Amino acid sequence: MKNLKRAVALVIAMLLAAAALTGCSLLPSASSSIFNALDSGDDTVTVTRAEYERLQKYAALDVLGQMVEEYYYQQPDLDAMLEGAKRGLLAGLGDPYTYYYNAEEYEALWESDTGEYAGIGIQISASYVTMLCTITRVFAGSPAEAVGIRKGDILSKVDELDVTAVTLNEAVRIMRGEVALPVDVQVLRGSELIDFTVPRAVVHVNWVSSTMLEGNVAYIQLFEFAGDCYARFQEQLDALVARGAKALIIDLRDNPGGWVEDAVKLADIFLPAGNVTYMEYRDGSRDDYDATEGALSIPMVLLMNENAASASEILAGAFQDYGIATVVGTQSYGKGIVQFVLPVGDEGEGMQLTAAQYFTPMGRSLHNVGITPDVTATLPKGDVTLYEMGDLRDAQLKVAYDIALQMRDGTYVSPSPAPAPQETEAAEGEAASVEALPAAENPLRTVS
Repeated sequence: MKNLKRAVALVIAMLLAAAALTGCSLLPSASSSIFNALDSGDDTVTVTRAEYERLQKYAALDVLGQMVEEYYYQQPDLDAMLEGAKRGLLAGLGDPYTYYYNAEEYEALWESDTGEYAGIGIQISASYVTMLCTITRVFAGSPAEAVGIRKGDILSKVDELDVTAVTLNEAVRIMRGEVALPVDVQVLRGSELIDFTVPRAVVHVNWVSSTMLEGNVAYIQLFEFAGDCYARFQEQLDALVARGAKALIIDLRDNPGGWVEDAVKLADIFLPAGNVTYMEYRDGSRDDYDATEGALSIPMVLLMNENAASASEILAGAFQDYGIATVVGTQSYGKGIVQFVLPVGDEGEGMQLTAAQYFTPMGRSLHNVGITPDVTATLPKGDVTLYEMGDLRDAQLKVAYDIALQMRDGTYVSPSPAPAPQETEAAEGEAASVEALPAAENPLRTVS
């Protein structure tokens, strides 16, 4: 009887993990009846044929579990095995944007959206093509800045962990931790590996920065669609307009995306009533995200690069389709799919699940394509934009600024629209982390 209960319990636990991760509503009642029967001491369990057939699909997990319990050289940790099974279940999709969070990871996910956490103060972009993790931002006043870590460095190792796109979440978990305790970080800078010992500290994340350039050209950098970015963007935009801004540059370079809802709210500041983006699901259904009546009219340039992705591309695609901004820079990343972030079960776990593909208002799909700039502007080789806010030695910013001045004066002539690029197989995905992935205020939100 004991072995029967243990075997069935393992199958049910695995099955419940699968059910929770796939949104199945059938299994909780079925598994409950099985456990009740087992607890009552009855050796016979009655299930429907559909329940039995579903259990049989996971029978191999029970076989594996029994073999481990029988032959493994140490006492196995069932909880660790179950967590590995949950991760493996989602990994089987082959989708780099779909993954499981244990309770600790899910809590850290939510904490990061507050803009304050204990860590070293870097933002990381991980390419699933090269598998490299590039530091795209070092926060002002952070421990990472103090020891000399730079934007553009490639994160190579954290403590003893070799860092790749696959191990980034684990690297993030290590870098976050108790204040004042050090963490060893190795980066690749050019051809040189450099080692740092970085004390953790409370890091304050600013999602938005701004300044007024000469000629009353407002300049706003939006680093990520997270936290209070919408409120801070609106606040700083209002202040710049009150100071007499005659044109606006929005810098989305290296912005990996974030919450779709924030991108839609930012777009609503400038767009007339109408569609901002729409999502299409596997069953062909569609969700529309719309702007409301009323819009700020100001000459506008949007600055992008190859690391601008997801929600950044939603915003840029809407601006392009409505013709309210000139996009300057290089071809953006091309992540045209969105994920749901939602809790799993009642033990504090969670998951991120690719749920839909998004389109621009004119129906353009950007996945593996990206935004084609209206005006191409590149940086000199080796330049990773290590400039102070608004420094016009930044070659891409200088191009955007010159266009903004012409817009202000009414002398700018828009170029002919660039031909739409062909879809490629290049970009499987890019994820970003500020020593934790973007978090949410609500249990179900859409991230891109």
